[in-house]
Amino acid sequence: MSTIQRERSGSAADLFPTRHLGRPEVRELPPAPANTGRLIGPGIVAAGVGLSSGEFILYPYIASQVGMAFVWAALLGVMTQFFLNMEIERYTLATGETVLTGFSRFWKHWGLVFALMTCFANLWPGWATSSATMLSYIVGGEPRWIAIGMLLVIGLILTLAPVVYVLLERLQMVKVAAVGVLIVIAAFFVITAEDWAALPQIVTGASIPTELGFALLLGALAFAGAGGGQNLCQSNWIRDKGFGMGKYVPRITSPVTGAPEAAPSTGFVFEPTAENLSRWNRWWRFANWEQLLTFVLITFVTITFTSLLAYSTVFGETGLANSVAFVQREGQVLSERVGGWFGALFWFIGAFSLFGAATGIVDYTARLVADVLRTSYLKGQNESRLYFGIVWTLVAIGVVVLLAGFAQPLVLLVISACTGGLMMFLYSFLLIRLNRTLLVPEIRPGAFRVGALFWAFALFGILSAITIAQQIPKLWGAG
Repeated sequence: MSTIQRERSGSAADLFPTRHLGRPEVRELPPAPANTGRLIGPGIVAAGVGLSSGEFILYPYIASQVGMAFVWAALLGVMTQFFLNMEIERYTLATGETVLTGFSRFWKHWGLVFALMTCFANLWPGWATSSATMLSYIVGGEPRWIAIGMLLVIGLILTLAPVVYVLLERLQMVKVAAVGVLIVIAAFFVITAEDWAALPQIVTGASIPTELGFALLLGALAFAGAGGGQNLCQSNWIRDKGFGMGKYVPRITSPVTGAPEAAPSTGFVFEPTAENLSRWNRWWRFANWEQLLTFVLITFVTITFTSLLAYSTVFGETGLANSVAFVQREGQVLSERVGGWFGALFWFIGAFSLFGAATGIVDYTARLVADVLRTSYLKGQNESRLYFGIVWTLVAIGVVVLLAGFAQPLVLLVISACTGGLMMFLYSFLLIRLNRTLLVPEIRPGAFRVGALFWAFALFGILSAITIAQQIPKLWGAG
């Protein structure tokens, strides 16, 4: 045993409050496999789900207006989320529980609060609609009906996959590869030597172009890569992949094609023996590298190149819209310069990327809600069945919204944007409390990691407050 353990006495499980949830079971920490390559995936899933409108619309739009001078914000945003993701992973690696379960140990309804906020932020099927709109540029048709078809396909994909995480991981890997193909082709056919020379602007010309509107820039800074509920789902994805103590927790399987498995209501902890701590160090080192080389690298490289592509094609053009219409214009310019085939390829990969994001968003929203309901409220229910019920509820809501012909309302747009920032503000602080009090001292975050969480807490708190303060008068005036 370690010195700290001998001084502390008692079990690692004694640190967990049991007022709302049961005591975790003590087990040995599984050893990290010798071939860790097969464990790479959760960071790619996070990057794949996060590569959506921000990467195809928001940052490229900013680049079309001011060049590459604001791409630095993407690196700052994604690195902030890296530290958030790693503290989320720390708890799940050590316990097999999701962080929402951990939060619920302090107050029973914390998990429900975050689950409802995630649902609210993702209520409008905007990613499916944007994907359908881009696809309509190629095949024609009414985007609304294409989007409805996409939502039904998403429901079927998530229902029929024997193991949902495996399907999601493969889909996001294909998506990331497709975006990579687009980048390579663009590097040869579109981006000129003069355009490449603009890359140093990321550092040498770094600035805050306030003329574009503070809310737009805050959104770009805060939500590069992921944001909101997606970060919380990092717990569920690494658990399904079998990271650390998550290996003891069954995965979500299809009620149609998968084998039923019982799920525990609480997690597992390990005693800080020399062997367990040695295994922990390997797991923690691998998890950090996996996130850096997948989530961080893929997200930043993609934002950089999609911004550079926009800079090389439509920089300085007036009247560009910060919406999917911007991508339509960009594709038209690509068709004029390279050929119709490349414009169509650009739109197709954009549509596929947004479809992959929509699939991931439905998945992580359903995962978070099912986990909370199963753990704190419906302990006798099967989590897989809860998950699929929520998937189809989300699909049904999206279909009804589209059939009703609703445009995305201004109020929902603003509230959705603020909800993600408010969530990160809240769980940045909760993560500090969670990992500094429930985990044994040997594996708690050190001063640097705690400082990174305080930075996230302050950043998202300030951004949320400023955005809300700026938008409330506009909403009041619109009403």
